[in-house]
Amino acid sequence: MPRYKLTIEYDGSPFVGWQRQETGRSVQEALEDAAERLCGTPTRVHGAGRTDTGVHATGQVAHVDFVRDWRADTVRDAMNAHMRPEPVAILAAERVPDEFDARHSARARHYLYRIINRRAPLALDQVAWRVPQALDVDAMNAGARHLLGKHDFTTFRAAQCQAKSPLRTLDRLDVTGDGEVIAVTASARSFLHNQVRSMVGTLVEVGIGRWQPDDVAAALAARSRPACGPVAPSAGLILTRVDYEES
Repeated sequence: MPRYKLTIEYDGSPFVGWQRQETGRSVQEALEDAAERLCGTPTRVHGAGRTDTGVHATGQVAHVDFVRDWRADTVRDAMNAHMRPEPVAILAAERVPDEFDARHSARARHYLYRIINRRAPLALDQVAWRVPQALDVDAMNAGARHLLGKHDFTTFRAAQCQAKSPLRTLDRLDVTGDGEVIAVTASARSFLHNQVRSMVGTLVEVGIGRWQPDDVAAALAARSRPACGPVAPSAGLILTRVDYEES
């Protein structure tokens, strides 16, 4: 059975997350329904990561095995046609070896968290968290530096996280500002459930002055979920890229 790698963009707002759930529509379900319409048989779509309810993607990756060998652009266009009107798009499709696995072959995952720092509500830009208090980007970056490297991230994982180990290596955590738009970029081989949103919520506490940058180090060392700051809303989080050996 030929295997295809799919690069996917989606608005996570109407979905319960990537993974199929007993209740509510998921991104995976939308893709699998489109795949079944294309090939006429139930077809499993395997994702690189399980984004949560309301989280978006501009570079999610999945793989799918079809019973028929199609041209890659045919797969892309046909899947998109069968997906309508879901807010999901296949940006690219390519034939890959059978050994390729969207999840297990991944070498790095990259996330962007968007904050709009202003008093006025958001009329158009809904892919963001509006924070009305003025944020100190330099202080947020100072706090972020304490999280870089390999650590036990128990403080920054969801209570229901199913990962066997809380140890993760955070390769990048940068905070940049451009006018009222503040971007938090995070990169690692893998993340724990709610890790990025937990880190962002904590850094916002630093940015508004409730926490000092060194308080982030103390929270990390506590290895206790109650030591974390508030979890940032899902609306501002975007999975932007997944890297593989060939990337």
